[in-house]
Order: sequence, then C-alpha cells, then structure tokens
Amino acid sequence: MQFNSFKEFYPYYLAEHSDPRCRAMHYIGSTLVIAVIAYVLLTGSWLYLWLVPVIGYGFAWIGHFGFEHNKPATFKYPAYSLLGDWVMYGQFLKRRILGR
Repeated sequence: MQFNSFKEFYPYYLAEHSDPRCRAMHYIGSTLVIAVIAYVLLTGSWLYLWLVPVIGYGFAWIGHFGFEHNKPATFKYPAYSLLGDWVMYGQFLKRRILGR
C-alpha cells in the first residue's frame, strides 16, 4: 500500500490495532517511554536512553505478535507508524479511541 499522507495512513494504522489488548500494550510502552525520558532529564542519567526504543517497540511488538497476530506497521512505514503510536496514545488519553 502507498500512502500520500498521514491522514491516509492513520485509518490503516487503527485497523492494524483493532484488538484492545494490542492497543493496551502500546499505551503501556508509550507511558514507560515518557517515564524513562523524564527520569533521564531529571537525573542526567543519559545511559538509560537505550531503554526508550526497547520499551517502546518491545511492548508494541508483544501486542502485535501476541494479540493482534500481525506484523507491526513500523516495518513498512516507520515514520508514519511512530507518529501513529503517539496520535493513538493522545486519543486514548482524551478518551476518543475507547470503542474502536
């Protein structure tokens, strides 16, 4: 599939995250990523930044392989997928994605 914009991509992204357990794994990973970044900024312990991609992708991939049973969109659309993660997380926090 070819997408000309994130607006075209995002409905596909949401369809690839239809299982609420998969989305939950993304939310957990995103929350932990924010926590690690905050910790690094507050303490200056830059060494812990290596955890950011491990936690972020690790939880997301567990969601895809364990619950959704599909390949993460990041393999084909890395930039749109990363943006999609944060847009979906923001919608979750605003309670706009609950019944999806």
